[in-house]
Amino acid sequence: MRPSTRIACAAALLLTLTTAPAATAAADPATTHVDGRLPSGATYMMDVPTTWNGTVLLFSHGYATGPANPAQDAPSAAAQSLLLQQGYALVGSSYASTGWAVTDAVPDQLATLKTFTDRFGEASRTIAWGSSYGGLVTTAIAERAPDEIDGSISMCGLVQGGVANWNNTLDPAFALKTLLGSDVPLVGLPTQQAATDAANTLTAAVDSAQSTAEGRARIALAAALHNIPVWNATAQTRPAPTDWDAQQANQYDAVKGLLKIAAFNRRQEAEVRAGGNMSWNTGVDYTRLLAESSVRKEVTELYKKAGLSLRKDLAALNRAPRISADPKAADWMSRTSSFTGKLAKPQLTIHTIGDPLVPVQTESALKRAVTAAGSGSLLRQAYVDNAGHCTFSPAEQLAALHTLEDRLTTGTWQGTDPASLNARATAADPTTPTRYVRYRPTAYLRPYDLAHPADRR
Repeated sequence: MRPSTRIACAAALLLTLTTAPAATAAADPATTHVDGRLPSGATYMMDVPTTWNGTVLLFSHGYATGPANPAQDAPSAAAQSLLLQQGYALVGSSYASTGWAVTDAVPDQLATLKTFTDRFGEASRTIAWGSSYGGLVTTAIAERAPDEIDGSISMCGLVQGGVANWNNTLDPAFALKTLLGSDVPLVGLPTQQAATDAANTLTAAVDSAQSTAEGRARIALAAALHNIPVWNATAQTRPAPTDWDAQQANQYDAVKGLLKIAAFNRRQEAEVRAGGNMSWNTGVDYTRLLAESSVRKEVTELYKKAGLSLRKDLAALNRAPRISADPKAADWMSRTSSFTGKLAKPQLTIHTIGDPLVPVQTESALKRAVTAAGSGSLLRQAYVDNAGHCTFSPAEQLAALHTLEDRLTTGTWQGTDPASLNARATAADPTTPTRYVRYRPTAYLRPYDLAHPADRR
């Protein structure tokens, strides 16, 4: 397919915050299923239909924790079935380790691709795609190993990069600690148990604060610093534009989820890999950050309702002792987990607008980097009107795939508008939702990329 020596040049990347259910191996006798293990220790899986159309899809899975670390070659069993019916070959690895496996994921994915080629022959087209952390891995492949693929798709991906992710995750925890009077450590946690204890302590403070108007306003402020949307789970009722209380109630659950999932335990694991704390809030003006937040109006209204001074709370945040990064850890995260914005092949990204874990503003961060690097013509971004992290239907995922394929075939982007994407989704699978909408996310609050040298300061 492509020279295997390029694999070593693909120094790995990045995280995805959730792990989708593993796609099950196809039971169709017309499909060849292969399981195996790479020299790194990572496992891989491949599903190849008898009527292979010549395209191979390299799927990068999301963030995984714990001992279970199965390989995946599709976003879900339902998507896997549709893709095999349409003749695509599917491949993917487990990565050799779980967590922020930046030094494993990209090489293991490229090694899996080479293993596929050695067994089944060269593909006529190779597309890398992935969800959540896998979207970050996919973007790393797109930047660092463009000769191995023809194009890429990131779905709900951490396309803001590692440094930006951890800086933006620090801000809401810092605000909660400061405004709720907690003494919980936010960085430098020595063990996973210490991280769990810290998360539980701050979550308990949030639970207590939710019982008062003042506490609810402060939780909303913390949520705004992460751009947590006011409709962020499929089980929630979508609140009215001025129903500030309902909006905050929805964010309350998401704030606790952020504390439980990313702000402590995953941070601790990433700090171990980086060799120290890789994030900071020195020099951050929280008044400015709130002014740029997508939900600032809700915060101002809740502060008014509570009779609380927003100005005083922002001043308290700006006076509070700051957190500095370990320079070596920050450099490691920058080198391994941040993006240059330089694309050599077309990339399409899709994101739900109500994502609480990897907010849709991450797409603004990617566009910022790609534009600065002069690769804007190769990037297109589309948005799905749904709440939750990675809550795409299989039809919406296949619509993205077919849109990228059209770009690869014709050499120009066509049909990236919502109506065309929804038509493609319906054609791919009329039984599942099609919810692409026209949308423009606000700015990412703590951008960091390698196309902007000033970000390093």
